Amino acid sequence: MSVRQFSPGTNLTARLSISSASTSSSGASSMASRAMSTSSSPESSAGSPRIITMQLPQMIDGTVAKIEELDDDEGNRLMDAPPLPSPEENGVPIVETLGTEAPGKRGRGRPRKHPLPTPKTVQKVTKGRSKTGCITCRRRKKKCDEAKPDCNNCVKNSVLCEGYPQREIWQPGRQKNNARNSISVISRELPTLIDGVETRMDQHLLDHFTHRVSRILTLFDEESNPFRDYLLPLAMRNRALMHSLLALSSSHLANTVEQKPDYEYWQKHHFGECLKFLQEGIQENGTDHAATALILCLDSICKGDTSGSYRPHLDAARFMLGNRTTEEEEPLQRFLLEFFTYHDVVNSVTVLSRTPMILPENLILPAFILQTEAGALLGVLDGLFVHLSKITILRKQIRERKAQGIKEMHPFLSQAVALDREIREWTPPHVPGSPRYIAAQLYRQCTWVYLYRTIQPSCDSPKIRKAVELGLEYLRNLPEQSGTQSILLMPLFLLACAAFDPAHRPEISRRFEGLHKWSGLNNIVPAHDVVKKIWQAMDAGDEEKSWDWEMMIERMGYDFLVT
Repeated sequence: MSVRQFSPGTNLTARLSISSASTSSSGASSMASRAMSTSSSPESSAGSPRIITMQLPQMIDGTVAKIEELDDDEGNRLMDAPPLPSPEENGVPIVETLGTEAPGKRGRGRPRKHPLPTPKTVQKVTKGRSKTGCITCRRRKKKCDEAKPDCNNCVKNSVLCEGYPQREIWQPGRQKNNARNSISVISRELPTLIDGVETRMDQHLLDHFTHRVSRILTLFDEESNPFRDYLLPLAMRNRALMHSLLALSSSHLANTVEQKPDYEYWQKHHFGECLKFLQEGIQENGTDHAATALILCLDSICKGDTSGSYRPHLDAARFMLGNRTTEEEEPLQRFLLEFFTYHDVVNSVTVLSRTPMILPENLILPAFILQTEAGALLGVLDGLFVHLSKITILRKQIRERKAQGIKEMHPFLSQAVALDREIREWTPPHVPGSPRYIAAQLYRQCTWVYLYRTIQPSCDSPKIRKAVELGLEYLRNLPEQSGTQSILLMPLFLLACAAFDPAHRPEISRRFEGLHKWSGLNNIVPAHDVVKKIWQAMDAGDEEKSWDWEMMIERMGYDFLVT
C-alpha cells in the first residue's frame, strides 16, 4: 500500500477500497504501517503537505483496505456530503498529525449521492367525542356524520332526525353578561302554533296519526274519518287530548319500526303530559275529556297491555258519557258514544267482571245517533250488539249455575230460542255486496256462533263446523286492505273459539298474523295465545275449559280488549 503526497492546492480526498489479493496482504500491511510511521515524525511535519496517518486493521478474510486517489469532480461531491459516523464507532481510529481539523468524517463505503431526508416526528391527532351531532344520534349514543338538514345515519335507519342544538359561541364573561342584558326583553323563540306539537318529533307523530293510525281504527276511508274530522280540531284546543293522540301514535310506531326505544320514550313523555293536563281539568266532564279517555284506552290496546290498564280509561269514559247534559255537537257525540259502546260490549266477551253499560232492557240510544250509515264501527248503531249483550248476560247466568253444580239448561232454552230468532231476522242496513255488508254478515254469523257455544255442550258437531266454515267464507270475501280489517278481531276470536275442526285452525292463525301485520296493534298477539290454549283444551276433550274461555283468560293473568 502506498501513500502519496499532494500539494496544498490539491483536493485531499481518498477512497478506501478492498483488495482481494490475499497472497500479498501481509507484506502490504507491514509496508503501509512503516510508511505511516515515517511520515508522521515531527521532523517531516514542517512545510510538508497535509498527511493523514491511518492504521488499517487486518481483515478476517485476509483482504486489505487501500487508499486510492479520486477525480476532482467526484471528490468535490464527496466533500459536500453530510458528516458520517465517527470512525471510532467502526473500530478504526484516526490520528490527525498536522494539528488542523480533519475533514468531515464518514464511515466505510461510498456515501449516497442524495442523502436521506431527516425524518420528521408526526404527532398523532386524537379526535375527541363530537358534541355537535344531531339530537337523535346523541340520545341514541350513535356516531353522527353531522349532515344537514338531516344526518345520513338517521336517514339510513329510517329515524326522524330531530336536528341540531343551537350552537353556542364562547364569549368572555363581561361580553356574555352584556349580551344577556341586551336580549333579556326580547323573546328568542316564536311561540308554538299548536299546543302540544312543539318539536320535529311531535310533528312526525301527528302526521303518522293523521295518515296511518286513524285509518286502522274505523271503517271510514281517507276522505271522511271521524278521528281527523272531529278529534283533531278538538285536540287543537285541548292539550290533554293532543298528548293522548301523540302517545297513541308513538305506541303504534314502536310496534312497526325498528327504533323501538326512541318511540317508547316519546310514548311515556306524551302519556305523562296527558295525565298532567287531565288532572288540572279533573272537574270538567266535557266531551274533550271523554275523547281523551277513549284514546288512552286505544293506547293500551296498541301496546298489547294484558294487565287491564285500559279499565280506568274505559270507566272514566263511561262516567263522562253517562252524565251528558246536552246534545250539542251531535256528530261528535254520536261518534264517541258509538266508539265507547263498541269497546264496552266487546270487553264483556272476554272478561268475567265486565258488564255492558247499555243493557238490553234499558237500551235507549239518542235519536241523533240512529243513523246506521254514519257508524264508524259495526254492531252498535245497527242494533246487533243488543243481541250480543243479551248472550253475554245469558252466559253469565249459565256460569253461575255451573258453579253451583246445576247442569240443566232447560231454564234458559226459551231465552236462547228467542235470541236465535232475533239473530235470524236481523238484516244488515248496508248496500248488498259492499265490504260493509259482507262484514255485517260476518258479525251476524259470529253472534250466532257465540249463542251456540253458550247454550250447547262444548264439543264438535256438524252444525258448528258448518257455521265456522261460513264465517271463514265471509272473511275470504273481504278485501285485505280495506277499512273493514279494523273491526275483524272480535269476530275472528269468536270463530276461533268454535274451531273444533283442526282443518280450520291454520287459516284462522294466518288471519291473526295478517291482521297483526296490517294493523300493528299488539293486543292481537295475546288474543291468538288464548285461542291456542282453547284448541289444546278441545283436543284434550276438556269441555269445561274449552267452554269457559273467560275463566281461562283470567287464569292466564290476561285482561285485555279484543277490539
